[in-house]
Amino acid sequence: MTPSESQHVLVTGGSGFIGSHLVDHLLDLGHRVDVVDDLSTGRLSNLETALADHPQRLRFVRSDLSEWLVGAGADLRFDAIYHLAAAVGVKLVVDDPISTIETNIVQTSAILDYVRSHGTPLFIASTSEVYGKSDSIPFHEESDITFGPTSRSRWSYACSKAIDEYLGLAHAKRYGTPLVIARFFNTVGPRQLGKYGMVLPSFVHAALSGRTIQVYGDGEQSRCFCDVRDIVPILPRLLAEEQCHGRVFNLGNDQSITINDLARLVCDTLGSKSEIEKIPYEEAYAPGFEDLVARVPDLSRVREVLDFVPSHPLVQTIQDLAQVADIRDDHS
Repeated sequence: MTPSESQHVLVTGGSGFIGSHLVDHLLDLGHRVDVVDDLSTGRLSNLETALADHPQRLRFVRSDLSEWLVGAGADLRFDAIYHLAAAVGVKLVVDDPISTIETNIVQTSAILDYVRSHGTPLFIASTSEVYGKSDSIPFHEESDITFGPTSRSRWSYACSKAIDEYLGLAHAKRYGTPLVIARFFNTVGPRQLGKYGMVLPSFVHAALSGRTIQVYGDGEQSRCFCDVRDIVPILPRLLAEEQCHGRVFNLGNDQSITINDLARLVCDTLGSKSEIEKIPYEEAYAPGFEDLVARVPDLSRVREVLDFVPSHPLVQTIQDLAQVADIRDDHS
């Protein structure tokens, strides 16, 4: 089945930042979409317009995913499932590692059991965090991964998402489950909030408010930011390609920028006079917090199968983030 054929699709975590943009895209393709989300980090407001515009093709269910899969959703059939339900954000991970680990692993295990019974194509959202402290730049999907000690909760998210990948690939190998895994690299854009430790909306919020922009560490760590509107159209195409099944793909932009330069770019783009302040990691997160100097994806694998070229410049993303009214209220 091609992405353009009408489908009945399930999106877990569909009220979140990336999930809600994916829901919009799937509706634009003409699909019927069910969203299951417990709203632990997602917001129903992200789906308000879609629910109003497509009352017959979009259904929202507020529920714990694993409970729903063996309850109300047990007998439902879908043409494709996009699994984006997960704990997100460095701050949330550091503050609540138990929830992070249990949410990511338990929910992914449940969705894999579900698709094994139903034979449904499955997309699993992963993260560049799985590369851990590796210094093998750029990161290739077959690169080794290196995590810090278990005493540092910062690595619990990376480890839990790596377990998700191991589970998914094992299901694909043993049961022939048609699944695709994508590692997102710093996806940004409208609807993203700074309250879970997301750097770009935090900077934009501070710049709009005239507050000091806080840069953690020395600010020379570099990241590659990719607009969510470049990412989501690729996901149905990856899942529709049989040659992608049972494989992992990096998804993002390979043009890097230091966090210091990002702060200055936000100020310049928005005409902000906000000052920039350096905050030690131990003050921002916790004693002993570790971060990566650089995180750059090797995109050769995805470009071998799809014509993936991000088209939204970072300046445009900053401007569009600034146009979202509720970004001014995201630092509760």
